[in-house]
Amino acid sequence: MKRKITVILIVIICFLLQTTLFQTLSIASISPNLLIIVTASFGFMRGKKEGLLTGFLGGLFIDVFYGGTLGFYAMIYMYMGYINGFFRKIFFPEDIKLPIILITASDFICNLFVYFFQFLFRGRFSFGYYMIHIIIPELVYTILATVFLYFILLKINQKLELSERKRSARKFV
Repeated sequence: MKRKITVILIVIICFLLQTTLFQTLSIASISPNLLIIVTASFGFMRGKKEGLLTGFLGGLFIDVFYGGTLGFYAMIYMYMGYINGFFRKIFFPEDIKLPIILITASDFICNLFVYFFQFLFRGRFSFGYYMIHIIIPELVYTILATVFLYFILLKINQKLELSERKRSARKFV
């Protein structure tokens, strides 16, 4: 229960930071995607199920407050969290290369889905413009935010795992 409440609070805090503070710190109206960082991180740190649920919650917040179609971002983020969960077996907390690669790929793929379903289907074929002015700047900004946010999420996850191990050890004593 403690883990679920903590994850919900992390998603809410990151959503609020993404939509308030980082909007004011945006560069050329581009801000980092903190929710994809949280979704991917909990995916490869905790597995497919937790990544899926975290992604669904984060995407649902975006859908409810900013999305045009309810469930669009929830579905994309849900899949991103689930796919990142496959990498749990090769995740090592001390190695930052895998998280950077997975979060970068998740943000890139998420933006491609957004372009494909929200722009291309409406007849807007300026992929080069979208790539140069939206995808790449957001990708760079998200990578920079990942360097800081990932270590915070890692410490929170480690403390939660430690308290879960202590609680389960008390059950068997």
